[in-house]
Amino acid sequence: MRIYDIIMKKRDNEELSQEEIKFFIDGYTDGSIHDYHAAALSMAIFLNKMNERETIDLTDAVMHSGETIDLSNIEGVKVDKHSTGGVGDTTTLILAPLVASLGIKFAKMSGRGLGHTGGTIDKLESIKGFNTSLSTEEFINNVNNINVAVIGQTKNIAPADKKLYSLRDVTATVDNISLIASSIMSKKLAAGSDAIVLDVKVGSGAFVKNYDDAVELATLMVKIGEGMGRRTMAVISEMAQPLGNAIGNAIEVIEAVDVLKNEGPDDLRELCLTLGANLVVMANKADNYEDARELLKEQLSNGEALEYFEKLITAQGGDINFINDYDDLPKAKYIKEIFSLEDGYIETIESDDVGIASLMLGAGRVNIEDDIDHSAGIYILKKIGDYVTTDEPMAVFYTNNESLIEDAEKRFHSAFKYCDSPIDHPQLVKAIVSIDGVKKFK
Repeated sequence: MRIYDIIMKKRDNEELSQEEIKFFIDGYTDGSIHDYHAAALSMAIFLNKMNERETIDLTDAVMHSGETIDLSNIEGVKVDKHSTGGVGDTTTLILAPLVASLGIKFAKMSGRGLGHTGGTIDKLESIKGFNTSLSTEEFINNVNNINVAVIGQTKNIAPADKKLYSLRDVTATVDNISLIASSIMSKKLAAGSDAIVLDVKVGSGAFVKNYDDAVELATLMVKIGEGMGRRTMAVISEMAQPLGNAIGNAIEVIEAVDVLKNEGPDDLRELCLTLGANLVVMANKADNYEDARELLKEQLSNGEALEYFEKLITAQGGDINFINDYDDLPKAKYIKEIFSLEDGYIETIESDDVGIASLMLGAGRVNIEDDIDHSAGIYILKKIGDYVTTDEPMAVFYTNNESLIEDAEKRFHSAFKYCDSPIDHPQLVKAIVSIDGVKKFK
């Protein structure tokens, strides 16, 4: 078998066999197949696409290019969640203890952030003493003992994906549904859970900008998961504006605790209930979605979800004092209220620009090696459909470097478009995708 022949076959729009796909991934992982080969094949796939079977085989090959996590020593159904990204996405910090409080095993491996803000691991590391580097044995023991653990993803999970993504990023071959789906699902499946809920974002702050593309991606990922023996569902959620109000690290931790205290932003709470209800059903803890939502709402109101968040923090070495005293989290030296430049209703928000403004304040990183300012970020006070005037604040900036504020403020203001007439708030949850099809929300 030769990589030349595989490239030529896909160039000519022919279907690749499972053996050919595995040959490519194995060879690219061990270095016997070079970047120029992978670039040529990636472009051929980008132009001629892959069918469903090829995509599942690609996912399987990438998944097995490194280690896979064996969670068989954890009793019961193991669940996981993945988001395709966004601005102000704090859901894991709420969802993990919320679901765990119902006796469901939530075993989560997360990454660090690159871009807008930190990832889940960066947010948790805002908490004094919190250890995101547990051994596999410690990880499994914590899930068995308290139903939940959240750790950083190991370097040996799907190494082929890291190489391929870096290559696709510089060869204009990122935006292909099969390549995106296999990249996401190879890592999720390697993490070993039995059931996965996918939060597929759509809108100005998401990788996928329109609804039809989001449905296509969600449907394919669900088919991949189900085709590889894992219960999989996807929620298509709006990212036309940041989720919740906080964009940063420590301030997102505060917002997550607020929701767990049965307070906090309605949209963040609603999305967590939607994602969580699907996990509860997949874990066989409720017969239907509506019953599952009621169970989760009760866990927020009776304090048990917050109690499991405290268990998660304590079990991984963190200090839980911040839960009742937010001053125990990193605090920014400079805090500035930001005022609207005009009166009117907020018509649209380019969420990416808001996220970049937060990055400019220090909340995110351009390169994965960059340090992150856990105290930095933006707290948004006004969102789409809200009326603003020039004499009331629309956001608050947090940073430890005052010189960063001016440029970040310009970028922030560029994100907002105003109108004179009232407009509706955007619909948060647009659809739920399962192996049975798409249920569109009205």
